[in-house]
Amino acid sequence: MSAAKSNGHGAGVQDLNNSTSTTVQPSDGGKLIVLTAPLTESIDHAGYFIQMAMASLPIWMEWVLNNKYPQWRNLEYNEDGSARYMPAGVRLLEASLLREFKQDDIAACFPDDLEKFVGPRTRVVAVSTHNPLGVTFAAGVYTSIFGSSRMPINSHYARQLFSKIKDNPFRRNFKVIVGGSGGWQIKDTNSYEELSVDCVVEGRSESKDTMTLFHKAIRGEELPREIDVHHPTRREDLLFPLHRTTFGVVEMTTGCGRRCQFCLPDLNPQIDFSKESIMASVQANVSQGNKQISLATEDMFIWGQVQTETPFFFPNREALLDLYGDIVDTPGVEQHVLSHATIAPSVVDPLLIKKLSERLLDKSPIHLPRLSTHPQKKALSPLIGLETGSIRMAKAIMASKGVPFSIDDWPSVVLEGLRVLNENNWFPVMTLIVGSPGETDTDVEETLDLIYEMERRKLFAFLVPSIFTPLHDTRMEKKEGVTETQKLTPRQWQLLMKCWKLNLRPGQYSWWGPLAWRMGSLAMWLMKLRKINGPNFTWPLLMFSGAISEKTLARFGKIYLGRPMKTKTRKELIRGVRPNYWPFFRADNGDIPEAALHQRQESKQDAAAMSAAL
Repeated sequence: MSAAKSNGHGAGVQDLNNSTSTTVQPSDGGKLIVLTAPLTESIDHAGYFIQMAMASLPIWMEWVLNNKYPQWRNLEYNEDGSARYMPAGVRLLEASLLREFKQDDIAACFPDDLEKFVGPRTRVVAVSTHNPLGVTFAAGVYTSIFGSSRMPINSHYARQLFSKIKDNPFRRNFKVIVGGSGGWQIKDTNSYEELSVDCVVEGRSESKDTMTLFHKAIRGEELPREIDVHHPTRREDLLFPLHRTTFGVVEMTTGCGRRCQFCLPDLNPQIDFSKESIMASVQANVSQGNKQISLATEDMFIWGQVQTETPFFFPNREALLDLYGDIVDTPGVEQHVLSHATIAPSVVDPLLIKKLSERLLDKSPIHLPRLSTHPQKKALSPLIGLETGSIRMAKAIMASKGVPFSIDDWPSVVLEGLRVLNENNWFPVMTLIVGSPGETDTDVEETLDLIYEMERRKLFAFLVPSIFTPLHDTRMEKKEGVTETQKLTPRQWQLLMKCWKLNLRPGQYSWWGPLAWRMGSLAMWLMKLRKINGPNFTWPLLMFSGAISEKTLARFGKIYLGRPMKTKTRKELIRGVRPNYWPFFRADNGDIPEAALHQRQESKQDAAAMSAAL
């Protein structure tokens, strides 16, 4: 490989574009345990947008990312050649192993460096992967839209990693253990032999079962093909890594509590990490050269409110402002990126959103010049689940998504929440599920009603629709929805293409932008896409390209234009909440029902009387 270039931190930066690989046996016999992850999941460059693209785009479109991010393969190394950063899941496993093994027994490395650490002494190679086979929410639909190959970029690199492991000259000596959110793909497709995998682990590495498994592997004993390890149920049993993570990811919470039928993380216990442990991981990342921090969570707004007397869906404003404020004020933290959130809390506490914006915007690496009112045009873009605009489907798959508000008011919650977010320069990435089991064209039209209403009200989010995937171990794992793009109805295709047409608005303010998309879309349709995706794709693609106006297409019955929606205001939404929740709404946001104010006044008087009596 090419010589590493010093980066001033006792590490090296290496460009894989100019490197060559040779078989080199480790001089010390190798490490006992080697940890790794696919290259595309290990990179620490360009933010999470590049990883979303790598999970969705087919491998033949890799040139797009190569042109946009020519340095994405540049990596940083420690002095011993191990990886300077790794995905948070790898670092968590490393921290778990260090309870029972010496640091010198363990190495975390990039895929092309396996030969430096895997030797005759090696007994375990552990791989963390999110998408080894391309069977995810987004990957299947987007790779097949663009061509016959369904293999996303990161699945290609995951297969490369497994191929290196399979071909390793010492393969007979060690066991291959796979963890991470993509392990279920190997189980469901029975790809153990193809990928040379001995065991797939579901669950967190802190479990005693995980340590037992590693000890069995080191002794050379047979491992089960799959194993579910227990998730810790107490905060004190959770570990936090003290080595640098990719993108500075630091875990914030586990679980969610909203009980969506399609969601796997929601099945985990609802736990929030202590501020002390979070800040320790932040400090560790900064001390090892990371300039960016992102808190990993299923919903950032539950932190500080788990297992308190207040329902978790009423955010703890003071705790959140204190935590995020201390993170962005940490010396060395130059960038901060939000992770997952839900939309209802922005309706519950708009002032929290305003105050978080004041603390976080200056450290955001995201710039949206056509949307943001920030002096430097910065924006915040958390990942938020929209999933559907159909109340019927929402009741079926995510009945508690909008709590404390009724799911009957879901469209109103989405529109009011997005208004609050946009006013504070939050422009979220919102996911939608297309082709859920039992979904009808009427349900899709209701979702289109919501999308068109966003457009009419000049609200903006990056809308990412994807095909329903029955994820392993979820409540919907046995359900079947749409599985192929050719089976999508015209309405479902329209929803997909309308979302992406709206997503491109911020970048199409030049005279040539719309023309380029129009011509490119038509050319792709003529050359390839009309055959691949079937006749239902034609009119939605023409709508996307702008070659024919939407009003004209609707006039001829080719698309659905969306009905204007009458929705509830925040005050009306709160009035429809169960009265026992009213006391938890904060008065400084306004809109509190008169009855709730009377309740509060009576409660204060009762408390004062009791105090006087005592």
